[in-house]
Amino acid sequence: MSETRQRKTYNPTDLERRWQERWAESGLYKTDEDESKPKHYALTMLPYPSGDLHVGHWYAMTPSDTRARFMRMNGFRVFFPIGFDAFGLPAENAAINRGIHPYTWTMSNIENMRGQLRQMGAMFDLDAEVVTCDPEYYRWNQWFFLKFFEKGLAYREEAPVDWCPKDNTTLAREQVVGPDRRCERCGTPVIKKNLAQWLFKITDYAEELLDFSKIDWPERVETLQRNWIGRSEGAEILFEIEGYGPIEVFTTRPDTLFGATFFVMSPEHPAVDEITTPDRADEVRAYVEKAGRMSEIDRTDVTREKTGVFTGAYAINPANGERIPVYIADYVLMGYGTGAIMAVPGQDERDWEFAEKYGLPIIRTVQPPEDFDGKWYLGDGPAINSGFLDGLNVDEAKERMISWLQENGFGRRAVTYRLRDWLISRQRYWGTPIPIIYCDECGIVPVPEEDLPVLLPEDAEFMPTGESPLKRDPDFYNTTCPNCGGPATRETDTMDTFMDSSWYQYRYLSPHYDEGPFDPERGEKWLPVDQYTGGIEHAVMHLMYTRFFTKVMRDLGLVEFDEPMTRLFNQGIILGPDGNRMSKSRGNVVNPQDYVDRYGSDALRSFLMFVGPWSEGGPWDSKGIEGVSRFLRRALSLVTEGDSSGGDADPSELTRRTNRLVKKITEDLEAFRFNTAIAALMEHTNYLLAIRGRVDDEEWQGAMRTFVMVLSPFAPHHAEEMWAAMGEEYSVHEQAWPGYEEALIQAQEITLIVQVNGKLRDRIEVPADISEEAAKELAVSSARVRPHLEGKELRKSIYVPGRLVNLVVG
Repeated sequence: MSETRQRKTYNPTDLERRWQERWAESGLYKTDEDESKPKHYALTMLPYPSGDLHVGHWYAMTPSDTRARFMRMNGFRVFFPIGFDAFGLPAENAAINRGIHPYTWTMSNIENMRGQLRQMGAMFDLDAEVVTCDPEYYRWNQWFFLKFFEKGLAYREEAPVDWCPKDNTTLAREQVVGPDRRCERCGTPVIKKNLAQWLFKITDYAEELLDFSKIDWPERVETLQRNWIGRSEGAEILFEIEGYGPIEVFTTRPDTLFGATFFVMSPEHPAVDEITTPDRADEVRAYVEKAGRMSEIDRTDVTREKTGVFTGAYAINPANGERIPVYIADYVLMGYGTGAIMAVPGQDERDWEFAEKYGLPIIRTVQPPEDFDGKWYLGDGPAINSGFLDGLNVDEAKERMISWLQENGFGRRAVTYRLRDWLISRQRYWGTPIPIIYCDECGIVPVPEEDLPVLLPEDAEFMPTGESPLKRDPDFYNTTCPNCGGPATRETDTMDTFMDSSWYQYRYLSPHYDEGPFDPERGEKWLPVDQYTGGIEHAVMHLMYTRFFTKVMRDLGLVEFDEPMTRLFNQGIILGPDGNRMSKSRGNVVNPQDYVDRYGSDALRSFLMFVGPWSEGGPWDSKGIEGVSRFLRRALSLVTEGDSSGGDADPSELTRRTNRLVKKITEDLEAFRFNTAIAALMEHTNYLLAIRGRVDDEEWQGAMRTFVMVLSPFAPHHAEEMWAAMGEEYSVHEQAWPGYEEALIQAQEITLIVQVNGKLRDRIEVPADISEEAAKELAVSSARVRPHLEGKELRKSIYVPGRLVNLVVG
């Protein structure tokens, strides 16, 4: 190290390509299968093959890679796979708009993105890749469907759905956006349509899905899922509708039944047409049409004026035998509870406002306190106007009323959920065919397992209307019943693409295994996933569906655990420069290739980790990437330039700072604090540059070994280059993570304030006995201070021992 090295032209692209080739040749990132080491299954959400990786992919993947590298250096055998979520509407729309088959379009995009993934320098195990549109994968989607069907978890029913007339497909309620209810993808106004649909009974697992005791997931995700499931305890009560029959309602307040003075149904309730009297039909029909065009958010907005229409029908209150009018109102939704409610205006805000507007009776069933001066009353108190309940408090009255309902056949104790069953049917071509056959003699017949996969026809003809070509393909549509051998037809719906991503982590273990969805021996070695990373936007869809899937797999005997991922971290979203989510249609997608070509991938990945807390995200702003690139060049120069022939720098300070750096980076990586870790690496680089040539060879070499090792997860190519330049044995990524000594770190440290022209710019931890010269060097080298010094003359510095350094510039 004492020999001065000749400066070389810095070309990060060449440097990185050279190391990527070396890693590939040596199989550096082949998954370590040594079972003497603890396992760590690291997983980041798989991308959709849209054609190019945008900077949002880099933001999600490269910090995940950094964390996986850290775990590997800490002695874990790490499995870190990647694949492609390849089914879905974009490919089919591309087929319609460009005259290209979706498989061709998808696989071309995947091939392009594979090269871009390699450019990241990530330690992905590319041998474990899965592509969900490959029959080798979707065969097992169909297998799972058959198993769900056998267990009664897959069923078919006709129901009103949100329908996009342009994409010709059903939409999940999350895919209908805006006050005017438009398709999230194409912006077309959504309509209601009755269709026979296939659903999965996720509601059978609602109670289990509320239990997060076995996993370490963000509280925000738990809250979102709990609210989405929406568990409520109460009673189901039967109201007899005159001339029609009983209709069931669910209420959390059965104690208020004596105060039910009218009955309200959802405009979509199937009984509306039958109970409506002829003189009310026109008004009811117009109201139903108007409500169908509104969003659920608007319909349930408590601040909006309540509206409704009398149907002409009457219900009988089972508690007192009173006839009460039946209305339809848009604030009652068919998707919640039973689509009908008993209205108790004395104890409910919405019901009070509705009753006032339409002149309906208001009867209090709970006595408010003497000082109460409001309208509806929601608190506790003695029951009033409630017959046999009078005088009981709310909880006592609830229990007594439930017993009375059950004894008299008017109702029962019940728990209900906001959660609805998962509608998996999509009227599209580019998805997994549902393995069901329809026979006039035998009815619904599942495709035998030995006949899987049911393949998508290769010669599909796509119409500009977007109608699925499966309906018009006689070779696909017409088939033979496997039961009776007679003529039959295939189901032409395909599966929701969330089916693909609900179990993909299992297929990564053995992507070519043909005896089941995954090799159980591999499963024993690696499952469940130890660390999952992905966006919060998937909290109540993908993240709930994959939990549901794992619980069903447990009940099928495929796994012995309850949850798919032990630990979850949600990163933020990198938005476009305009502050909106990146989208080709908005024209705000940032192409990472532009920055890789100029600065290299290490600079881009380090910059993305440096811009702020990973959990927050924010708009893309390229200002600052030049500074990160300069940091990497300066770090590299520590081993390619200069001389460490010995000098007057304090070796104990170097030891303290090196130990402090290792502790800081270790704790930050454990907690996903990539930005502060990068800042610490920058500051330490400046410190090393300041003392280069003033430290003995042995001390310098030891400190540099540690520095390069803790740098390596963030900037893997530059660290490898530095490691080789130091004459160390290949590869830095196979080294053990360095430890630190707490006693050395805590040896009489103080916090020094750093000012520039009197303004606070940083606080740095320094030895209590630090010299004035060393304090000023550290102040000038601070990553937070340097931007305030660039391009300016340092006129003088003021040092107050033990307190501050003030740098005066002009």
